[in-house]
Amino acid sequence: MMGITFRNTPQLFGIVHISALILIILANVILFRSLKHRKEDELLSFLHLTGLVMLLAELFKQYFCYVYVFDRSVNLWFFPWQLCSMAMYCSFLITYLKKERQNTFLVFLATYSLLADIIALVLPYDMLRDQIVLTAHSFAYHGLIIAQSLTAMFILSKRNKIRFLPSVSLFLAMAGVAVIINTVSHIIFNNIYVEPNMFYITFSYPTTQPVFHEIAVRCGIFTEIVIYLSLITAFSYLLFIIEQKFFRK
Repeated sequence: MMGITFRNTPQLFGIVHISALILIILANVILFRSLKHRKEDELLSFLHLTGLVMLLAELFKQYFCYVYVFDRSVNLWFFPWQLCSMAMYCSFLITYLKKERQNTFLVFLATYSLLADIIALVLPYDMLRDQIVLTAHSFAYHGLIIAQSLTAMFILSKRNKIRFLPSVSLFLAMAGVAVIINTVSHIIFNNIYVEPNMFYITFSYPTTQPVFHEIAVRCGIFTEIVIYLSLITAFSYLLFIIEQKFFRK
């Protein structure tokens, strides 16, 4: 039953994609109204719980992909260290951190994670799969990231001296780990269809991301990666400014 597939592969902006977006928006509107008056400790507990749920779902996803997507062969394409995966770890760890470190993770959730998630939901090229279970998991997972970002915003609105810069360091550290994963995997497998492309910043071949692929071909992979990470940070900072004004008000 878990391996059941769609009759036709879901298409970008098709019925499956649009229906999933509508459900995610409605669920998060309801959640927004429910969370905005919650106490800080309740919001932190909610984040921790969603992180735990996502970790358990990730374990299931890895098993599902191994059995039903890759026919019990080793393939690291879905290795859980994409930019969207970071919300899972940050949310789960949040209650174990001191307040200053919490702020760093919360800002990351409210900016970097939210930006990556919006892009993934609008252009879910790797989420529209033949397998119904995998597609449903992907959209539910990204819907939870929206909920986590909203929760992080509510918590930050109750705190003072919120800074964006520490989240940049966190992002770059995560990107550094992604490069290590990509490089080591390339050395081991040397197969574009098996090795992962975490954060889409592998040095082994030009990125598959639209527009940035052309930059990599024309200007070199290193230049493309610098531009890519810089733009993510710039737009995340813009989100940070907007959120600070909106939620503080």
